[in-house]
Amino acid sequence: MPTVHFTDAEGAVRDVQGNPGDSVMETAVRNGVPGIVAECGGSLSCATCHVFVREDCLAQLPPMEDMEDEMLYGTAVDREDNSRLSCQLRLTDEVELFVTTPETQV
Repeated sequence: MPTVHFTDAEGAVRDVQGNPGDSVMETAVRNGVPGIVAECGGSLSCATCHVFVREDCLAQLPPMEDMEDEMLYGTAVDREDNSRLSCQLRLTDEVELFVTTPETQV
């Protein structure tokens, strides 16, 4: 099973196993991970599932598409080079991701 390691803005880590094909956002919401608001439910219209992906994990992910790139300019906390929207990150059997949630999503 894929595993996502969520670190919050204060440094607390929560390890969550997900299902292949689910998004990181769906996995967070289903498991009550704090720091992922997901107001739009994954329809790529709110940017409240912003995460910072650990640098060494970026190569495991598909490239960012234009719409996600645009949405990241609307995040509550400034985007960084490793910013992604967790609704756009799909889990696979081989994935082990380390992400950090920003201080706030709204």
